[in-house]
Amino acid sequence: MKGKHDDKHDKKAKSELGGNQGEGAAAAARVYNDRTREFAQSGPVDEKAREAAEALKGPEGEELRKAEAEGRRHAKGEDPALKR
Repeated sequence: MKGKHDDKHDKKAKSELGGNQGEGAAAAARVYNDRTREFAQSGPVDEKAREAAEALKGPEGEELRKAEAEGRRHAKGEDPALKR
């Protein structure tokens, strides 16, 4: 699911990264952090959370739950910040 700013961000990311980056690359992490911060500050977080909750109830819900379980399977653990 692409947002309205993805093309601009994709071009920015490609120019900043300058080619193929390996896992854990500082440039890739910086672009991710910048984009995440911009999204969080732009305001649609609550709206997107509601959309995600509705999607879980819809026809794609099972696929989304499987994807979440797969992601959790690869995670190192729960983020301690979530328990504050």
